[in-house]
Amino acid sequence: MAHIEFGCLPTVIGSMPHTDPSEACSQIIHYLKDIPAWPQLPKRTFLENMYVQFSQGFPGVVVKENSIYIDRSQDLDKPMEQLYAAYLDNDVDKYAIGADYAAGLRQFLSQTTLSPVAVKGQVTGPITWGLSVTDDSRKAIIYDDMLGDAVARLLRLKASWQEKALRQMSPNTIIFVDEPYMMSFGSAFFTLSRERVISLLEEVFGGISGLKGVHCCGNTDWSVLLDTSTDILSFDAYNYAQSLSLYPTRIRKFLDRRGTIAWGIVPNDEELLAKESAASLKDRLEEAMAPFTRRGIGFKKLIKQGLLTPSCGLAPLASEESSAQALELLAELSAMIRKRYI
Repeated sequence: MAHIEFGCLPTVIGSMPHTDPSEACSQIIHYLKDIPAWPQLPKRTFLENMYVQFSQGFPGVVVKENSIYIDRSQDLDKPMEQLYAAYLDNDVDKYAIGADYAAGLRQFLSQTTLSPVAVKGQVTGPITWGLSVTDDSRKAIIYDDMLGDAVARLLRLKASWQEKALRQMSPNTIIFVDEPYMMSFGSAFFTLSRERVISLLEEVFGGISGLKGVHCCGNTDWSVLLDTSTDILSFDAYNYAQSLSLYPTRIRKFLDRRGTIAWGIVPNDEELLAKESAASLKDRLEEAMAPFTRRGIGFKKLIKQGLLTPSCGLAPLASEESSAQALELLAELSAMIRKRYI
């Protein structure tokens, strides 16, 4: 798929505070006509928790009473063989995301009045999924090479199936791979090598033929993510604007290969939201871009090859009114930036 110059159009990370999928979809469609995304609704049911949502079909997975783990006492060989067979045949329909695991996706796919520039979906990344889901002895499954590889292959199939479904709405698709646990990269709690991180991410990216993004909502070693084949780098520019500016050479290379930066500039916190306006966020965004322009990266290039998003998912917000407020600020800010610079 050809790269798109988004010119700071707005979109979202995915999660919403709603429990009614049609309410969530209508809010997204109202504010994000150009790049709508299907809403993840973790408050609706535990099945929409970001670790559970994409877990169906994983060998030995058990979901009960608000917990998810891998039961090694089960025979894992047969489900493992089925997963590998589907992976080798690229049989994505065998690993569809069930309707009860993603009510917002099903509702989103039923929309018939959209004519977007692109549509966006998301999948939990293999690092985050593999570090969060443990076996029955409480060991993170990513540290088991066989299960770690299986995580990436399952998520690849889920991403691929989702992309195929979203293509019904637009030929231009974006799938974000969400990796909040990359914040821990390099810490004592995180012993995966850089090479392993990159190879697991590339495995998932391999199932995405449209645009692929990676999202991390904290500080991380951005050089690791910039060394992948990602088309879009999504970060929390509201709280961690400085963190990305430490990598000017890599960012220049990324932009030169027509990469896009998604600036997470609208806060997903009630108190902070109440203090902001589109004008104050515009100042904050320009301030976040300034260190790059001082290093010789053109401001116009950052604008043209930019997306605007909330800092992370909107599910932490207490109410649907707050998420409407966040989306309204986002849409207003995008319109302001585009009118001035595009």
